[in-house]
Amino acid sequence: MAFTDPLRSTADFDAGDAEWLHLLVGDWQLLADLGFGDLLLCFPRSVVPAHESPTGQPVPAEGSEFLVLAHARPTTGPTAYQKDMVGEVVTDAAARTLRRAWIDHSIERAGPSEWSSLASRSVTLVPLVRNRRTIAVVSLTTDPQRDRLPSRMELVYRESAADLLRMANQGTWPDFAVRSDSRRGAPRVGDGMLRLDASGVVQFCSPNGLSTFRRLGLQGDLTGQNLLGVARRLPLTAPGVDETLAPVLAGTMPWRAELSTVKASATLRAIPLRQGSERTGALLLCRDVTELRRRDLQLVSKDATIREIHHRVKNNLQTVSALLRLQSRRMHSDEGRNGLQQAMRRVSSIARVHESLSQEISEDVDFDDLIRHQVKLAVETASAGQHVRTRFEGTFGRLPSKSATSVALVVNELVANAVEHGLRDRDGTVVLSVRHLEDEATDAGDTRRVLEIAINDDGCGMGPTVIEESGVSAYRPPSEGEGLGMQIVRTLVASELQGSIRWQTAPEGGTSVVITARFPQKALGRG
Repeated sequence: MAFTDPLRSTADFDAGDAEWLHLLVGDWQLLADLGFGDLLLCFPRSVVPAHESPTGQPVPAEGSEFLVLAHARPTTGPTAYQKDMVGEVVTDAAARTLRRAWIDHSIERAGPSEWSSLASRSVTLVPLVRNRRTIAVVSLTTDPQRDRLPSRMELVYRESAADLLRMANQGTWPDFAVRSDSRRGAPRVGDGMLRLDASGVVQFCSPNGLSTFRRLGLQGDLTGQNLLGVARRLPLTAPGVDETLAPVLAGTMPWRAELSTVKASATLRAIPLRQGSERTGALLLCRDVTELRRRDLQLVSKDATIREIHHRVKNNLQTVSALLRLQSRRMHSDEGRNGLQQAMRRVSSIARVHESLSQEISEDVDFDDLIRHQVKLAVETASAGQHVRTRFEGTFGRLPSKSATSVALVVNELVANAVEHGLRDRDGTVVLSVRHLEDEATDAGDTRRVLEIAINDDGCGMGPTVIEESGVSAYRPPSEGEGLGMQIVRTLVASELQGSIRWQTAPEGGTSVVITARFPQKALGRG
């Protein structure tokens, strides 16, 4: 159940209210860290509809209990609740203070006697007012720490939390204009925080924040300086400050950006502070991501190197295939020419797999497009003067590169064999079908996905005999009339694909060769 379900089930609230609550809860760890306290999101169990309420707004029913929908703990201090509060019910005096805050639309402080059912610390109740109606109440439970003087950093943090709570009470934070960013390295309060005034001058900088800018190349202190001007003086990797970065450094837009110099990189996130419609300043979170970006660059470089290797292997195999083709044209005996053509076809199958890998970041292969082209090529190469149709049923999905090479070679050999021996110089159809079977558990405790691959032809057939081989039996010497291709197939199926192979009569009257192949669970994706 989503935590916004009680809100969605109340007719007076809409999808926009639920989405705004999702934004708040998605970002309220920032509030918990700045406020050094636990946050609870509370919603009444019974709501009086707006058309029945004397205020014309939805309000909690008299004596209604409140349900805790979400809970966040601070990473900057001890928690007030040792157990998870989600699903807990707020009753009695605490529920009455929540109802009062809901109706008054104003931030209230609850005394220990009123909130004794949940905690004995200082509790601030913040009604979340959107479109002039309360949609939930947030409580911030903190330890007042009366036995010591707070540091300047703690005072600034608590002041910033109070500003954000005030904005949440007014419905101006969080902002729907915030941009999502899929890059790693989102800054958090503990990574570094700066507080700016309305003109972008730094009023406060935490020690971690100063360390981050020092690593970027800052000389001296940040307090009292315009942050945008400071950034322009840093040895940036690109000249000047771009259009996305400038509003973040000035604190005017709730965006994320990255500041990179020749020495280091840092992610930045701005949170504008407002009083009504007037912007009063901003919070700026920063995080040193130098090592993170260095590892990202290494991974990108590694991926590019692997793709380049696959590309070069593909080129070399295509060169070998071309040399085999040239050599086959100079052969005078049919047997030698056929042998070279078969070798050329096998090399081309492996080259196609490497070509696919050279175009992907992943080590997996989208096998369906690859094998369709390969089957058609095998049919064209094996058929001389015949009209052989191909049909495909089912999908392979993605296969790991090692298995993809083995499957491509096996299918190539079996399709060529179906054309050369099953159809025997006459027209016909070759069908490649794939089925995903039930997963299998191994002795080692992991799971393997199972594919059943069938190559059927409507040729002369093999009679009623059924032959099935797997494991050790597949490594037998070739029988009379069996060529190198079938020996390759049996060996690859048994060793690389951990499966079995069965020859039987096809439903169309020809021959059906059915292969059962097993793959590691994470390595096989359905298309």
